[in-house]
Amino acid sequence: MASILLAGVAVIDFVFQLDRLPRAAEKYRARDAAIAGGGCAANAAVAVARLGGPAALAARVGDDVVGDLIIRGLEAEGVDCSRIRRFEGHRSSYSSVYVDAVGERQIVNFRDNTLSFDAAWLAPQLPRDFDAALGDTRWPQGATEVLRKARDIGVPGVLDAEAPSAEAREALRAASHVAFSRQGMRDFCGHDDTLRALREVAGESGAWVCVTDGAGGVTYLSDGHARHVPSFAVDAVDTLGAGDVWHGAFALALGEGQHEPAAVLFANAVAAIKCTRFGGRAGIPTRDEVERFLAEKGGRDGSGGVS
Repeated sequence: MASILLAGVAVIDFVFQLDRLPRAAEKYRARDAAIAGGGCAANAAVAVARLGGPAALAARVGDDVVGDLIIRGLEAEGVDCSRIRRFEGHRSSYSSVYVDAVGERQIVNFRDNTLSFDAAWLAPQLPRDFDAALGDTRWPQGATEVLRKARDIGVPGVLDAEAPSAEAREALRAASHVAFSRQGMRDFCGHDDTLRALREVAGESGAWVCVTDGAGGVTYLSDGHARHVPSFAVDAVDTLGAGDVWHGAFALALGEGQHEPAAVLFANAVAAIKCTRFGGRAGIPTRDEVERFLAEKGGRDGSGGVS
């Protein structure tokens, strides 16, 4: 099974399920609640581990109780946390997350802006061999280090280009694959023209480029033309972390040697299953669940096929 090196943000999410997202300054009662690990790269690492791939995460956390929870949760999932650095006298990141009846979410995040973004300490700690890397734009310096290492050893390096993506140009130029969210693409390119944006980023980076759009599926650039992979139709319960999970599954599939359209289809299936379950990271499926889901949906010939 492919081993994946990841770098980025790791947080704790306090998740509350409500009928409607809060709109007024008053008290609300949740129908359900969960305390779950979160963060782009951290969720992706857990997705890799649940899908059967060894995952090693590099991240920055404080020396507080939230940091304890973050690392304990990742280690329980089998993620290698030896490259997570704890900074004395600093606080770890955490979020309050509200999820409504149709699975949409609203997030309020705290991060300690005094926590150093420097990643010079990371380079000597990177492994010599792995099958793919993934970095997120929440820690662009760390993403740059792991993506450069991936390029040096000739394996896929995926950038999870979520906003603010314009601050991660070095990481983008080091990546072999760039997967934007719709918001991340707008932040980087300054407009919403998908084909134009994909061509611009491919021209600047030389990378394979796509944009993920939730239920709208994934659009990628192939020979200068846009190609589309629809999402799988599911009854969404909780979309929290679905994009993170998608990126982890996509990186794993590339590390296993899958071509990009097949890797996108696989990642779409993983993210779709996650959306049917409440609790953010708790909803990430296993490899067997994904294989059954794809078999039931007909794989490439079903609703998640390439167009």
